[in-house]
Amino acid sequence: MLSPEKTTLLQSFLGSIPRDVAARLAMAVELDRLADGKALPHDLILEGLRPILRGDDSRRRTPTPLRVFCRPFEDLLVNIPRPEKQKGRILRAHVVPIWRWVSHTLIPEAAAAYSTDIRSCALTARYSQALERAESFWPIAGAAMAAALQKNRQAVVTALGGAPAADDAGDIALVLPSGIHMLAVQALLPKPTPVLTEELLWGLRRIFDSVVASSLDAAPFVSVVAMRRLARPWEALKLAMLVARQSHDAMISSTDMGLAGDVLFADMEDSRTAIMNTRHPNFNANALIGHLLSFTNISSAIVKEVEILRTGRWGQRLLKDRAAVGEMMDTFMERAPKEIAGALPTHKAGYSGGPRVPNLSRPVDPDRVERALRYAAVLADTKLLAVPGSFGAKHQDAVDEARLYVRSYSEDLLKELRCGEGATREVAERQFALALELTSRLFDESETEFLRRRGKAAGAQYV
Repeated sequence: MLSPEKTTLLQSFLGSIPRDVAARLAMAVELDRLADGKALPHDLILEGLRPILRGDDSRRRTPTPLRVFCRPFEDLLVNIPRPEKQKGRILRAHVVPIWRWVSHTLIPEAAAAYSTDIRSCALTARYSQALERAESFWPIAGAAMAAALQKNRQAVVTALGGAPAADDAGDIALVLPSGIHMLAVQALLPKPTPVLTEELLWGLRRIFDSVVASSLDAAPFVSVVAMRRLARPWEALKLAMLVARQSHDAMISSTDMGLAGDVLFADMEDSRTAIMNTRHPNFNANALIGHLLSFTNISSAIVKEVEILRTGRWGQRLLKDRAAVGEMMDTFMERAPKEIAGALPTHKAGYSGGPRVPNLSRPVDPDRVERALRYAAVLADTKLLAVPGSFGAKHQDAVDEARLYVRSYSEDLLKELRCGEGATREVAERQFALALELTSRLFDESETEFLRRRGKAAGAQYV
């Protein structure tokens, strides 16, 4: 057992090594564990390597019994739990409890023979034979899981530690008997396949027809597995339209072939939820923009792929989600000019109603500066997302208001830089640096460079 200090050092080291080195190290450690090696802290090392290797092609990893068991449904695995079960998504944290249930309780003898054969193949580098061995085990495991769930679901819930894990076991039980067909999808669509061409689409259709012939309930998962392997996942809806011979959502969403669309909508609604949970004024601008980009990409793409009817189930969901996101983003648009103005304070010149001029009586507030830059980033980086995100009008108004304020404030600061002295000039220079930074985010490069040259001419030091 390593001490906490050595464990921390090991984890730090493992997290810094290159990906190709991490892959080779992981393979060596996993092979040592398969050979019952005792010298290495296998779990600790693999835990440290996992963040680097996450998303790596499983075909390049050591074929352990668990990893090969997961091959048919590996594209359905997700890391983040959801409040409710989403068919077509399996929580990665549930996989180990399900495997233990299968291998220790459900079919221990068959699982032990399978595990022994997989270890032997892995240790002798017979990787293709390991997969062939698994192809005979998957239907056995799937049938046993399905039978156990049908016979006494509550017993399965108890064995797996909760209903969510039992629900995921149900998905796995559906997919495993068609494991060989899911591998065919993986071979047809290596990650990430840039475009679902006509040839690839008909290849998917042939695989789908094979699954229908052997295991009808598993057929909808073909499109979901395909979706997770496409650079543009919404293109998987083409398979649903091809099978259903319909182009509008009312028909597709009401059948099992709508599963890929439901998963896409769930992904989109995850982004919507993250946007709705963002709180003023302390938020992560990059995270907000990322969620908005994901939301608008999926919502726009779905409309392009499928004829969305306002009265259809998907159409209703889309209208509701877009309205919610638009209303939330409106609040950011309304607040952004105010936060930017708050970081560049003014006061009235003279004693009786004079014009407002920069307030140079005290240094800028760092917290206000941080907030201003955060809101400016949201204005700048949502330019192309505003219309598909349903806040286009408010975005343009906010940008116009913020630009007008920053431009006017910069002009006043240039005057102060030319004649100011001492502490007042120091404050003016720092405010000018902030105004220049805001200009770079709100205006184009030419205007930013023009303001920078004017600042240098006025003697500004912080440009």
